[in-house]
Amino acid sequence: MLRDLIAKNRSYRRFYQEVDINLETLKELVDLARLSASAKNFQPLKYMLSCDRQKNALIFPNLVWARFLTNWPGPPEGERPSAYVVILGDTEVSRFWDYDAGIAAQSILLGATEKGLGGCMIANIRKEGLRKDLKIPPRYEILLVLAVGKPKEKVVIETVGPGGDTKYWRDSEGVHHVPKRALDEIIIG
Repeated sequence: MLRDLIAKNRSYRRFYQEVDINLETLKELVDLARLSASAKNFQPLKYMLSCDRQKNALIFPNLVWARFLTNWPGPPEGERPSAYVVILGDTEVSRFWDYDAGIAAQSILLGATEKGLGGCMIANIRKEGLRKDLKIPPRYEILLVLAVGKPKEKVVIETVGPGGDTKYWRDSEGVHHVPKRALDEIIIG
């Protein structure tokens, strides 16, 4: 059921790094994005794929992981993603891509979840470093990076407490807690 797939699609930040993801799997996931809605049907998104350990090692230091986990620099070696999808906006097609990037990312991550994988949508990117390291031509704007792998952590959905705090957190056993507002709180009228 779609609701179950969406509920399982969490932002995972620790992975079984030794579980490889092949290029064909990444292409299947990007094909889901290709079939998704695009504003004005411009289809300005392009994708750079990485399931190569050396290329992954170039991508990783250009990402900022889990802003709310202030003392955590990101997953250590052995718990890093096995693959990445870099979502780019092709300025020669259109600069009208804000909604497309989110739709594409969600389609890819839902597909990953269906395959027993998980991922994390990362927008806090050291873009110039990533551009240099991956030799991304200037015509492409770096929009998002999706980290993809076999999840190594448990992520649970909590109800937002009476104080209204929506910050995610980890408990002493490493379980990642994500507060979500109640349905009746987000529906107006």
